Amino acid sequence: MDRVGFVGLGVMGQPMAVNLARAGVPLVVWNRTASRCDPVVAAGAERAGGPGEVFDRAGVVVLMLADEPAVDAVLARGTPRFAARVRERTVVQMGTFAAGYSRDLADDVTAAGGSYVEAPVSGSRGPAEAGELVAMVAGDEAAVARCRPLLAPLCAAVFTCGTVPSALVMKFAVNLFLITMVTGLAEAVHFAEEHDADPALLARILGAGPMASTVSRVKADKLVHGDFEVQASIADVLKNNRLIADAARARGTASPLLDVCHALFGETLELGHAGADMAAVIHALRARTRSA
Repeated sequence: MDRVGFVGLGVMGQPMAVNLARAGVPLVVWNRTASRCDPVVAAGAERAGGPGEVFDRAGVVVLMLADEPAVDAVLARGTPRFAARVRERTVVQMGTFAAGYSRDLADDVTAAGGSYVEAPVSGSRGPAEAGELVAMVAGDEAAVARCRPLLAPLCAAVFTCGTVPSALVMKFAVNLFLITMVTGLAEAVHFAEEHDADPALLARILGAGPMASTVSRVKADKLVHGDFEVQASIADVLKNNRLIADAARARGTASPLLDVCHALFGETLELGHAGADMAAVIHALRARTRSA
């Protein structure tokens, strides 16, 4: 039971699991697309034959999955196997889902004799590879303390937010700022393009000023060079936008900037850029200009 399980080796999960393995954590991994396990196994992890085997062999299981049905499937939630999987295990859920879903899942895991930690992270593929994510954690204090050492190889900072789903609510607030900031940057670059101003010079000016950040520099470089290799995809950002919008509407919270971004990311998806980096939202702005 000293082993740690990791399920979900996508754009974010794979480098996170590699960092855990390289840090010497005894890791057992599984992913629906088996080849995604190869770099993690090469870094020292063991490969499981299925999610049930991960829970059989690990006392703490990290989930970094794409959506709620994937989590339910891995946990065998709604079947007699669910209790057997989570009993006396700590489930560390690191994906970004609806707050109500996470709260209900925490109740189910606890009722079955397990522990549940909500631990969404801020950051994209680059910070995941560098071990520089920022984690927000919520849950039972003992369970949170148990999983904190596992977050050290993954994160530059870890913040305790309280009880479930407070970490996800905080993640929504962080993502709201990220989405509106990157969209504003894309609009600034598009404005420069349309007025024959040099976007590369704009990026240098922004990078030298008080508004500069790691994110702004990375995304400005992508926009200038038309490099939309994925760090955080249009499809994933649109999913997060929807989650935040739903949470805002449930409380009657005004979110006008988010609503505009929601429309633009939806248009970018429809233009065929689902798998491109979120900076590709500039394509929706260009399309609106052409149709004006």
